[in-house]
Amino acid sequence: MHLSLTAPDDWHLHLRDGARMRSVVAHSATLFRRALIMPNLVPPVETVAQAHAYRERILAAAGGSGFEPLMTLYLTPRTTPAEVRRAAADPHVLAIKLYPAGATTNSDAGVRGLEGSFEVLETMAELGLPLCIHGEVTDPNVDVFDREARFVSDVLAPLVERFASLPIVLEHITTAEAASFVRAARAGVAATITAHHLLYNRNALFRGGLRPDYYCLPVLKRESHRRALVTAATSGDPRFFLGTDSAPHPRSGKHAACGCAGIYTAHAALPLYAQVFESAGALHRLEPFASHFGADFYRVPRNTARLELRRESWQVPGEYELGDEVLTPLCAGETLGWKVVGLGQ
Repeated sequence: MHLSLTAPDDWHLHLRDGARMRSVVAHSATLFRRALIMPNLVPPVETVAQAHAYRERILAAAGGSGFEPLMTLYLTPRTTPAEVRRAAADPHVLAIKLYPAGATTNSDAGVRGLEGSFEVLETMAELGLPLCIHGEVTDPNVDVFDREARFVSDVLAPLVERFASLPIVLEHITTAEAASFVRAARAGVAATITAHHLLYNRNALFRGGLRPDYYCLPVLKRESHRRALVTAATSGDPRFFLGTDSAPHPRSGKHAACGCAGIYTAHAALPLYAQVFESAGALHRLEPFASHFGADFYRVPRNTARLELRRESWQVPGEYELGDEVLTPLCAGETLGWKVVGLGQ
């Protein structure tokens, strides 16, 4: 079987920086024409000038592949309406990212409450600059498996109502509650869904022992939530689109006493999504999910190149280089049934 798609985009990607970024960027450039790059470096990407410098480093690492990094700024207590205006006027900056402080990897620079950012959010709403959200509360009294649902009810719902013209993307959704909220929300609210949250439930974390390579934030949830995500992704609803949240961590960091959160999927993202859509009997809906809906939401032209997938078995390597270390990719050593055979210019 052969599948031809409009070249897809990844609307949520972590590339890191330096030698680690140079090790992994080719994986994304092989599968995606564009990617929305997350700003949670150390120090974070807070300004348009910093985003431009980071973008140039990515382009240099990607060589002449045609891969286009689309940039985000990190929302911090230091973000100003003036910087928002600079971002909205810049063709390479597409969004601002909200990390609740302490919610995930490199989120310590994030805000601890939205009230102090209302003027920034009002400016974003005025200019139509999207807010991308890691949607979890950080209250230690809230069960880790309930953090997204509580964020949706306690933070996102009032935010959507207060800033009625603010474009919002709830990223890497993991729960039926999040999918239901987005489906019923006002215009301008959307969500990305990862391949790993479509493929696995929380049992994967504990199969045969503790499995740190399946630890991510938000964590994998119950099977009922995974099924709700598959329904949303394969529904043809344009409010749901592809965002891998591919996150490279060295094996030493993942397999540590206090392991890093993040799953690396950039090496096989499209084959993994194709597996999900095929299992759901919805291969005909993979192209809009992967290639159309995100571009339309962010108001950029759809790609004109094509990506070719073939029903062909291949074995995922057990590891990839990550700077001077190695990372363990999702499905390491396993055989996948779809293979990318070409991405046109």
